[in-house]
Amino acid sequence: MNADDLIADFEFLDNWEDRYRHVIELGKKLPPFPEAERNDINKVQGCASQVWLISHVKETPSGPLLEFEGDSDAHIVRGLVAVLLMLVSGRTPKEIMETDILGVFRQIGLEGHLTPQRSNGLRSMVERIRGHARNAMAAA
Repeated sequence: MNADDLIADFEFLDNWEDRYRHVIELGKKLPPFPEAERNDINKVQGCASQVWLISHVKETPSGPLLEFEGDSDAHIVRGLVAVLLMLVSGRTPKEIMETDILGVFRQIGLEGHLTPQRSNGLRSMVERIRGHARNAMAAA
């Protein structure tokens, strides 16, 4: 799903409570996260809740794509992880670096309704994802 599709999905939701419920539902649809990957290396620092993110490089004829997996121990944060992964998973490192992820969160009306701690956690997750993209670009 690209940013425009995600924004369009959220435009149908009239208020914050509906958007909040939608985010939680998206989190429930995340595939199970590998238990062995729930470790300090994959844990995102700066999040009040526990969040884990991993990436896999998928080589394609047109270049590498990054596939992400993630999870959290908090329902709303798990939903935020799901939204993030919709925006970045299956994209090239360059596309990830060029995506205004926080801008998308503003457009869908989520960023303004997060507590300061969750906003900081979201920024930490975005920075971790961009770090994976930078590493993949450097390895190419």
